[in-house]
Amino acid sequence: MLIANAPCSWGINYPNGNSYSWQQYLDEVAQAGYRGTELGPFGFLPKDAALLKDELAGRDLTLIGATHVHTLGDAGSAPAFMTTLRDLSKLLVSLDAGHLVIMDESNFYPEGREGVLDAAGWSGLVTMVREAQKLVEGEYGLKLSFHPHVGTAVEKEAQIDRLLAETEIDLCFDTGHHAFWDQDPLAYMDKVFSRIAYMHLKNVDPKVRARVLSGELSIAASYGAGVMCPLPDGAVDIQAIMRLLADRSFSGPIVVEQDVAANAAETPLQLAARNLAYMNGINS
Repeated sequence: MLIANAPCSWGINYPNGNSYSWQQYLDEVAQAGYRGTELGPFGFLPKDAALLKDELAGRDLTLIGATHVHTLGDAGSAPAFMTTLRDLSKLLVSLDAGHLVIMDESNFYPEGREGVLDAAGWSGLVTMVREAQKLVEGEYGLKLSFHPHVGTAVEKEAQIDRLLAETEIDLCFDTGHHAFWDQDPLAYMDKVFSRIAYMHLKNVDPKVRARVLSGELSIAASYGAGVMCPLPDGAVDIQAIMRLLADRSFSGPIVVEQDVAANAAETPLQLAARNLAYMNGINS
């Protein structure tokens, strides 16, 4: 089973202004033992397909897909969204990467109103998802998935249920984002398994989560406080998640992600290696 990682585990959330160059990221994700990677924010890794193919091959890495963040709550941004999806899809096809994941932009929502959309806003989001699926799957033959994300309009189970009912999109299911609100990832995966096409593995520190749930800590501040902890250390039973995936013969991508706390004692490389060692222990 190929376990991949992603640039976000190195704190890379934007194309520019990062602490790591794209060469350093590729060096370290390979050094940590991963054989697969996501593309990361569009423009961080080279857009030149031939160059990127050579750089990946030189490190024995496979590009498995991309996750693209967009302000889906802003219907007026639809044309720009579709333009970017075309460019992304062309690059993925040229590199034989079969998956594209989309998710809403949490920074679009003001603190205290995270994920709140009115009827028109929800309608716009659904329309963009439908049009994106028509483009990405219909014109480029890729698999498009939707990633529910903390602090957006699709994060809690009722919202995910509604999106699944109103579109034909499948999920990129993120164990950490689901567990953030004290929801049961395993139970929900069992319920909607036929609609899961892609997996992100994250874990949640229950102590930090409790501070968010009590109102002591904001969503934004929780990340710096380490709410998304290493896979062996959190509330989500990752071993049970992997057993479910194996029992159901899941064949989609599996990506480890690790948000790095502000005062983390381990480097991204060390965290990535520790998470992979844990995953290898499950699979052995």
